[in-house]
Amino acid sequence: MRELSVPPTATVGPDEALTDMVTRNATEHPDDVGLRRQHEDRWTDVTYAQFAAEVAGVAKGLVAGGVQPGDRVALLARTRYEWTVLDFAIWTAGAVVVPVYETSSPDQVAWVLADSGARAVVVETAAHAGVVESIRSEVPELDALWVIEEGALDTLTTAGADVPDGVLAERRATLGAASLATLIYTSGTTGRPKGCELTHANFLFEIRNGISLLSGHLNERGSLLLFIPLAHVLARVLQVGCIDNRVTLGHTPDIKDLVGDLGRFQPTFVLAVPRVFEKVYNGAKAKAEADGKGKVFDRAAQVAIDWSRAQDTGGPGLALRVQHALFDRLVYGKLRAALGGRCHAAISGGAPLGDRLGHFFRGLGVTVFEGYGLTETTAAAAVNHDVALRIGSVGRPLPGVDAMIAEDGEVLVRGGIVMRGYWRNEQATAEAIDADGWFRTGDIGELDAQGFLTITGRKKEILVTAAGKNVAPAVLEDRLRAHKLVSQCIVVGDQRPFIGALVTLDPEALPAWLKSVGKDAALTPDQLREDPELLAELDRAVAEANKAVSHAEAIKKIRVLGEDFTEANGTLTPSLKLKRAVVMKQHGDQVEALYATDAAGSRR
Repeated sequence: MRELSVPPTATVGPDEALTDMVTRNATEHPDDVGLRRQHEDRWTDVTYAQFAAEVAGVAKGLVAGGVQPGDRVALLARTRYEWTVLDFAIWTAGAVVVPVYETSSPDQVAWVLADSGARAVVVETAAHAGVVESIRSEVPELDALWVIEEGALDTLTTAGADVPDGVLAERRATLGAASLATLIYTSGTTGRPKGCELTHANFLFEIRNGISLLSGHLNERGSLLLFIPLAHVLARVLQVGCIDNRVTLGHTPDIKDLVGDLGRFQPTFVLAVPRVFEKVYNGAKAKAEADGKGKVFDRAAQVAIDWSRAQDTGGPGLALRVQHALFDRLVYGKLRAALGGRCHAAISGGAPLGDRLGHFFRGLGVTVFEGYGLTETTAAAAVNHDVALRIGSVGRPLPGVDAMIAEDGEVLVRGGIVMRGYWRNEQATAEAIDADGWFRTGDIGELDAQGFLTITGRKKEILVTAAGKNVAPAVLEDRLRAHKLVSQCIVVGDQRPFIGALVTLDPEALPAWLKSVGKDAALTPDQLREDPELLAELDRAVAEANKAVSHAEAIKKIRVLGEDFTEANGTLTPSLKLKRAVVMKQHGDQVEALYATDAAGSRR
């Protein structure tokens, strides 16, 4: 199937805006708990009436501070309760939200603030304020600055105390479906980030036609704990979707104690990137092995996978059902407890999850609904859900979204979720969206006969070997990262005689593995790069990854790096996407070493 058109199940009226849901909830459900606010280890309930009052108070403060309708207001902070209040307050003041990752460098902050023409900025900490002040000369349109940890919300509320309610009503009246809601700057794996213009209609269309597919989980009986950055479009859509669907919403800014936070909040639903699910699996496996129960865990994992696969082929037989029930008591219940004990479903996005991991989690009782989308498509353009679930795919296109596979394999998308364009960049907009409204995603994929979409790689990342073989690195990289010892990897081989890979080691999993093989747990990745036992373990990971591709596409050699790929060293974006050009520049010598003459023919 080359093209699929799905009619919308909901539309957006011309006068609707995101602020309507706050008013509606406060009017119709004032005493219902809509959010829970974390203070140290305690959670405090926030009703819809309280939330609306806080939003209005902060919005009045923004008005008093000089924010005008249409002004861009930047928001630089971790995922926390105040983020959501400020998001809706900025909209209530008639303005446009410009999220900035709190890990951004001064140069990145300067670019986003200057390019967006931000008139005001709210930051989380004094250190963030220092960054803004250090680049203020580069952002001449910037005026006001408020700091969350210095009482920004109280300061704004006090400043706006004399602003009449009617002023907010007037500001809200300036908004409509076509109004610009936010400028979200793409992570920028290459070049300067571009500001994606997302309207109120984009968000509302996404929520009503996309989030509604998960209404069995995201409803007034459900709860969600957000921990991925709210500067990311997927977290932002889930935030707005929770308010609209009255899902109890919580935030946690630091995942160092994520298991503790999940245990205390006890969400029924979570949102995460695949790396989080990989960590849960690998962490449980490592713990089982350390306790001498590695074989039990491996068998339990295989039973979970087999049980899940059987759901799609007529259901499990008696023997499998008995084994599944046994391991549910012995193993699966403990893993569900690590997610808070009440979680029964999750969304994964940002990168492919892998069908083995998808089946594993469904088998233990937490179905992970994998989806696909970009900032430019207001998050999900396709998603799996209860009625249409195919693990290994990214689901069917949302209602109201057309999908097409171009002749070169590129996925094209059209519909109410597609951005208005790139901010102040007509050329880039014209290159991305054609005259018929088709957005070129840059991803390579396939649509099957049932309309399920599978993403196989990025168009710009396709490697062409010296023999002319096209290779999509994402398939191999995803499978390699599934191994407990692998943190990150990059597959290389463009115009080379064979495919190779650079691999980094997981700092959390490494000590336990070293101990299990009788080695000093303090050994570093740099010291282990030529260790025969480590390389043999990684060879097994490579062999497993190569099962997904032909011999010509298979990884022939690897090299272990002494340092990980991280956001701090510039090799990962804030959304954990690999900056291939940066990695190739920083580790070009290691790539060359892969292809150096090796008489022994070693994978190293």
